[in-house]
Amino acid sequence: MLKRLPRVVREQQMLDAAVKVFARRGFHTASMDEIAEVAGISKPMVYAYLGTKDELFVACLRREATRLMEAVAAGVRPTARPDEQLWNGLRAFFAFVGAHRDGWRVLYRQARSEPQFTGELAGMRARIVEVVAGLLESACAAAAVPARPGDFTAMAYAYVGAAESLADWLADHEEEDPDHTATRMMNFVWVGAESLLRGRIWRAQEGPSR
Repeated sequence: MLKRLPRVVREQQMLDAAVKVFARRGFHTASMDEIAEVAGISKPMVYAYLGTKDELFVACLRREATRLMEAVAAGVRPTARPDEQLWNGLRAFFAFVGAHRDGWRVLYRQARSEPQFTGELAGMRARIVEVVAGLLESACAAAAVPARPGDFTAMAYAYVGAAESLADWLADHEEEDPDHTATRMMNFVWVGAESLLRGRIWRAQEGPSR
């Protein structure tokens, strides 16, 4: 006889199973039968609790995105220096990916490949970009470095895109230390950002190129 569990616990079990199956099979190949089997429940119960496969996938995306954002927010200390805030955020980000590789695969790979789910991924990315842009703006303001308003958002998109690509690589390399990966990303990001804060920028030379 199936042990009766609180609804919230049962839903988390179903989401855990669904994330595992979606990460392994992909959205189209994954079946509700396999998800139910991995969760140890009946298929009708999955439908009753979380709806269709599309609705279940969205629930997985939202849970993993919320967990990721909460992990990053918890890692960033508002009272720290901008570089420390960025470092702590990167550590939390890559630590999450290292601990939830299936969740990242669903978030980054599966959601991007399915047009009906790209809005969920775009919303998550926009929130992260907003945080990074805020850190860059605070750092520039503290250093009295002039910048156009759009510069912070553009740079943030570039940094977030690089971090996502590196996180996707981390997801496939279980031997890699998330802290080491965060250090690589920090060196890539902050060395350039620090130069900007000191007023050093690259300019194209005038005249025809050779």
